[in-house]
Amino acid sequence: MPRSSNDDDLPLVERAQQGDFEAFEQLVARYERRVYALAARILNSRHDAEEVVQQTFLTLVERITSFRAESKFSTWLTKVATNHALALLRRESVRQTAPLAEDQRSEDGDLPKPQYIAQWKVTPEQLAQQRETRELLNQALAELDEKYRLVFVLRDVEGLSTEETAEALDISVSNAKVRLMRARLMLREKLTRFFGDEETRIEPGHRHGNG
Repeated sequence: MPRSSNDDDLPLVERAQQGDFEAFEQLVARYERRVYALAARILNSRHDAEEVVQQTFLTLVERITSFRAESKFSTWLTKVATNHALALLRRESVRQTAPLAEDQRSEDGDLPKPQYIAQWKVTPEQLAQQRETRELLNQALAELDEKYRLVFVLRDVEGLSTEETAEALDISVSNAKVRLMRARLMLREKLTRFFGDEETRIEPGHRHGNG
């Protein structure tokens, strides 16, 4: 089978597949916090996130020999963790409608109109280096509607492709794209309220400048 390039985990994975438990423990240590963060963002529950971590690494023990390096190990493990988190979400959610299923109505329509528009005081690169930014992002994510939060987490946080994200959530690729766009717009407005420069704020419905 072809191997994914630049996968630094492969030596550990191959040792673990041969029964080297120390290599398996190193993989767990390398990805435990990432799996927990992913599950916490999906489920909004620390307790449930811990359960997903346990389920994910139990699955890893059972299925590591089935990994064939057709994709990066991190991507494969992310899919395993996502499946466990979504299964738990579906099992524990008591709702009249299933938010993870394909919507009966079209996702097309007007995108959300921002109510707070302003230039950011610092660049996104500078924000990414600030510890508080991650906390604010998690807070903003928690406030998003579930279907938008899940697409953003899988696509933009975990780095799955749009196709992989759609497959994981059992929605169409076109729906995944629209949900992602809406999530990005809503998150940008939420974060702009924290990082926007009030002096550059534009009132909704007004153009900036002479144009």
